[in-house]
Amino acid sequence: MALRRPFEVMYRMVQLRSFGDAYRALVIGGSGALGGAFCDQLDRDPACTGVTKVDRRTYPDFDLERPESIASLAQSLRAQAPYDLIILATGILHGDGVRPEKSLSAVDPETLQKVFQINALGPAMILRHCLPLLHPAGVMALLSAKVGSIEDNRLGGWYAYRASKAALNMLVKTAAIELARQRPQARLLCLHPGTVVSKLSEPFRGAANARPAAQAAAELLAVVDGCSVEDSGGFFSYSGERLPW
Repeated sequence: MALRRPFEVMYRMVQLRSFGDAYRALVIGGSGALGGAFCDQLDRDPACTGVTKVDRRTYPDFDLERPESIASLAQSLRAQAPYDLIILATGILHGDGVRPEKSLSAVDPETLQKVFQINALGPAMILRHCLPLLHPAGVMALLSAKVGSIEDNRLGGWYAYRASKAALNMLVKTAAIELARQRPQARLLCLHPGTVVSKLSEPFRGAANARPAAQAAAELLAVVDGCSVEDSGGFFSYSGERLPW
């Protein structure tokens, strides 16, 4: 089923309609540029009665590189559940000792392990422990990236980032199949945010054309708002386009 695309509405005026008049949201990774923008957008929506923001400052023990901390986080949030909307807005492209590889000769096992831990293995544990916190008719959306599409890979390079995002896509697709059996009205989505003004995009050529985080968050929320049960397990761009695996 095609998604509704209410993008003609100014991105500062986003108001989600598919969750009813009193929905609650959880944003994991709320300290990043896009995660913070999600929190701001949801805070402004009069239908949203509360946004729980998770990052290392609000939950100091939370760390995607420590699976036990993810289980503890979910346990601490259980009393506030269920959430109608859960967003995972985390990821790594570059950082201390981590740079996107331009060639196969630059692939390093320690870098691969770190990038996979943050982009795929940690999110797998988020799925395991936080999906039970989702409302039976809610949506959980995880930030992926178009470069994780195997079919769309035409330039090569960026081995760890591409492979970890492809792994994330498979994890979400597989979890969505199981979720459909248990809670057929719930939805699980992979989202491509495009290039966003942030520390993640700063060092790269596309940064000059990056969109403000507020705009990107509004566009992605519009995609979430327009998704149906049939879209669960899908991989969507911020424009609403379904992306190839």
